[in-house]
Amino acid sequence: MATNEEPSAFAALWRTVVRLDKAKINSTWMATRNALAVSVPLAIGINMGNPLGAVAITTGALNVSYSDGHDPYIQRARRMLTWTIFGAVAVFVGSVTGRYHLAAIVAVAIWGFLGGIAVAISSRAGDLGLNTLVTLIVFGARGALPPEGALIAALLVLAGGLLQTGLALLFWPLRKYKPECSAISGVYAELARQIDPHFESSQPEPLKPPTAEVQDTLDALGRDHSVEGERFRLLLDQADRIRISAFTLVRLREALAEESNAGMQPTAKVFDLLERLLVLTSRFSAVIANSLSTGKCADEQTDLLDEMEKLCHELEEATKEPIPLGPEIVSAAAVVAGQLRSVNRLATTLVPEGLSDFEEREYNRPFRFQLAAWIETVRANIDVRSAAFRHAIRMAVCVAIGDAIGRSISWQRSYWIPMTIAVVLKPDFNTTISRGILRLAGTFGGLLLATLLYHILPASALTQLLLVGVFTFALRRWGPANYGVFSIAVSGLIVFLIAATGIAPADVVAQRSINTLAGGLFALAAYALWPTWERRHVQEELAQMLDATRAYFHAVVERFGRDDGELERTIEDARSAWRLSRSAAESSVDRVTSEPKATKAQAALLTSILASSHALVHATIALEAGFAQIRAGTPPAVFRTFTKDVELTLYYLAASLRGSPGAAATLPHLREDHQRMVQARNRFAATDEFVLLETDRITTSLNTLREQVERLVSGGETPAPVSHPAPAGAV
Repeated sequence: MATNEEPSAFAALWRTVVRLDKAKINSTWMATRNALAVSVPLAIGINMGNPLGAVAITTGALNVSYSDGHDPYIQRARRMLTWTIFGAVAVFVGSVTGRYHLAAIVAVAIWGFLGGIAVAISSRAGDLGLNTLVTLIVFGARGALPPEGALIAALLVLAGGLLQTGLALLFWPLRKYKPECSAISGVYAELARQIDPHFESSQPEPLKPPTAEVQDTLDALGRDHSVEGERFRLLLDQADRIRISAFTLVRLREALAEESNAGMQPTAKVFDLLERLLVLTSRFSAVIANSLSTGKCADEQTDLLDEMEKLCHELEEATKEPIPLGPEIVSAAAVVAGQLRSVNRLATTLVPEGLSDFEEREYNRPFRFQLAAWIETVRANIDVRSAAFRHAIRMAVCVAIGDAIGRSISWQRSYWIPMTIAVVLKPDFNTTISRGILRLAGTFGGLLLATLLYHILPASALTQLLLVGVFTFALRRWGPANYGVFSIAVSGLIVFLIAATGIAPADVVAQRSINTLAGGLFALAAYALWPTWERRHVQEELAQMLDATRAYFHAVVERFGRDDGELERTIEDARSAWRLSRSAAESSVDRVTSEPKATKAQAALLTSILASSHALVHATIALEAGFAQIRAGTPPAVFRTFTKDVELTLYYLAASLRGSPGAAATLPHLREDHQRMVQARNRFAATDEFVLLETDRITTSLNTLREQVERLVSGGETPAPVSHPAPAGAV
């Protein structure tokens, strides 16, 4: 049986190797400006008879090109300037220590550790650490420069980075908010697709994590307090609220479906009106997306709003006859209509209503607080149990050994050994192995392609410049989508960059092939000797997700009893924290399923846990949407008992995932709690009927989650039934 299951890990690895992620393909303009910043200085330097200086500027431009993006200009400027400065510092340190072998090796080890631990902060921080580590290694090998020479080299690299940054920000004065418009347009286009009840996957996803591009936009807008910046931020906030409201409408429509099937005509009519309301909301979102994309307001917006008002009026008339959930339906429709009106004002006017209230919220944390958060994150990861810490130690040791080997042998350009080690090593098995395979295959493919081009095309400086531009364009356009394509392009690019300094490409090809092979095999062997298995950490990621779920659930149920602005912000923060923890758990599960010895049964169980937890939060978000439409009051005691036991269940499940013995034996009976709520339904107001519906779903999903977690911690075996004591405080 194991034989049939093991290929799943190989299949996952193979999909990673051959996958071309179309979402990561950069625009033609970005690839073109990156190529220009690399090739133009080279052309000028060759024409002036100083190719070495030109290659230094080109190196700075190439390194900083990896930090280019489509995000807001202010965000892009800060990131690219950071890469520029750190790249120049790496050049200076590498050049100064290059002549002293021990100092150079120590510098590489320290930088490797810092670059490795930076992945704990963010993937982009990790990319910066890796990029500057490679720069340090290269200039350390080429070093033997006095401080004055090292400073000149650093300034040349700094100039290249500034040139690349300048081209990336070229249209900032003319298209100040173009990236924001594009990002938010995409949000509303996706929102339209999710809400449309006729779409093949019409279940709304109110807690779907934002894409990296949208998250960058959110971060940048948080520091932009201009009128336009606040308007865009409000549009993003409203998109999330519309998604939640649409989710509520879908739940209400589902609740009415059974009544419609039973032949109740008033209910069937309301069901049809709800579907029309969802379609209309989807159409309006699509129109807003198009308006933001084109920069033009559509006349259709007003017509759709008028139609929305008519639908709300029809719903009021249709629910005058007593039907299940009638008040909730009217209220939910009114909320959606109000949100669409707000979006219409935001998209068509410069000054958004309610801006003064929004400005009271603090989005811009001072840099010292941000720096403190980064330091705290790194400090928390200085622990052998942290994957980031082990990766940092492995990186520091391996690049130091690789650099020492490169300096102790007589091979030409042996610095490619530690450089390849740094590039291949990653915190997880899947990325390390796939990168190793793609790095080796891509390098040999790129060198072969460069050799063919060198012999086929006429030998001239113009040809070399054109090839540098072409390889840079391919590197930046398609490289992010597949690491093999990246390796092919960067290998060809380096051959012709070095050739521009007067070194024959044939020598470069042979030297790079040997050193890359040695470095790649060393990295793979080092990871095999000291691997970081995600299966040892996936339960902690799931436990953190359950902790975040518990915090979000607690904040939502508090809304039943009180209503204030501080609580609303707490709910939003808790929901955002759940998104992040959910994303981390999903990534962890993906990595586990690509590791050796991963089985289909284990993958299915982990995926089922994610699905059950998502169903739990879907029901919680429906509670949040329902509570937002009613006046806060005093929750019945049976409801308090139920919510307390939900939180206890989540707490003990997280403890069980962390290895706490006997945690499962203390779990309360949620179904009995819910039955008591049903029996005491007269204690709930007429507008609170949705509470019984959603708590029933919470009970089902959490009981399922409990069984799945118990199977996971017991090694996949179905646990024996556990006798549970009556929950404390039960009524």
